[in-house]
Amino acid sequence: MAHRFAGVAATIDADDNVSLPGWLYTDAEFLDAEIERVLRPSWQIVCHESDIAAPGDYHTLDYVGESVIAIRGTDGQVRAFANVCRHRAMRLVEGPTGCAKKLVCPYHAWTYEADGRLSGVPFRADYPGLDPAQHGLAPVDVEIWRGFVFVRLVDNGGPTVAQMMAPYDDEIAPYRFEEMRTISPVRTRRRPVNWKNVGDNYSDGLHIPVAHPGLTRLFGRSYAIEAQPWVDRMSGELTDRPGNFWEDVYRKHLPRAAHLPEANQRLWLYYKLWPNQAFDLYADQIDFMQWLPVSPTECVLREMAFALPDDRREMKLVRYANWRINRMVNAEDTWLITRVQQGMASRSYTMGPLGESEVCLRSFARKIRALIPEARLPTPPAPGWSRRPRAVD
Repeated sequence: MAHRFAGVAATIDADDNVSLPGWLYTDAEFLDAEIERVLRPSWQIVCHESDIAAPGDYHTLDYVGESVIAIRGTDGQVRAFANVCRHRAMRLVEGPTGCAKKLVCPYHAWTYEADGRLSGVPFRADYPGLDPAQHGLAPVDVEIWRGFVFVRLVDNGGPTVAQMMAPYDDEIAPYRFEEMRTISPVRTRRRPVNWKNVGDNYSDGLHIPVAHPGLTRLFGRSYAIEAQPWVDRMSGELTDRPGNFWEDVYRKHLPRAAHLPEANQRLWLYYKLWPNQAFDLYADQIDFMQWLPVSPTECVLREMAFALPDDRREMKLVRYANWRINRMVNAEDTWLITRVQQGMASRSYTMGPLGESEVCLRSFARKIRALIPEARLPTPPAPGWSRRPRAVD
């Protein structure tokens, strides 16, 4: 069980030609299993390292019933902890960001250092057997990947972020992620859909020419998708085909990015990182997005944007044009996934066929089935299935 993720990405799946069944997108017990076997053992982005540049600076991330705080210590190291006091489980800090030289519980004033040590207990004599060394904050795994801070609740033998992104490391390197800074703070939006529907749609290449006329004008026939073991890659090259106002503004005024190869000047790249986050990479900026489950039929989109410092007027203009273009794309996608979610609840739907070109959907489904074998069933098993003993790997 300690290394259940080992070998998942390379699993041979007899069900490769069919999608995940619809009940997985509405079932509460299946979501509980996903949280334990998929989401808790997976890496989640919190912020850019520059967002917590000074000692005491912190960012929080709330998901799957947990609150995590990533904080920089006085030694300069970034650590992460459960945002929970070890005395009576009070949340230590509120809100997405802040700065605290010490973390002081607002309930009983137990005090923790930025490295997690318990350093202050009021009425200390009331706790004669208390060992402060055993009551520091509960640590959470941290990984800094190219300047971005990721956390993981459970180490279940899965790959690091660097290992997952390794197939595209050379492609990403010129963008200088480490030097980027936040240009749009964290924004959250609720969506009435299962979290998987967001990711399925993100990696679905077949719907682009059907449902996204703007992207079709921008890319022509250049849009492409591919799947590596732990990351999906989508891409499109900007054409000179006339578009709407903001599409034309973007293409006309996009300035040269001196740090990028010529082939990347007009290239839009999309990466979906297992299992529930993605980043859109442009010559002008990078957008991150996570889709975090709230219930079987609702999730929260958590979004943020970063870029290299650049005060050129044309760069500011194209970043705004980029936002206007993608605002329309997001509205189109929201309409799509909302209707798909409604369809997943229909008794008429079980599984759908997957074409040979739908490599990203195949890859995701393969990993879900490997971690939760009941995902192969066209209809839900009897309640309590997730709590029965599982075969030892």
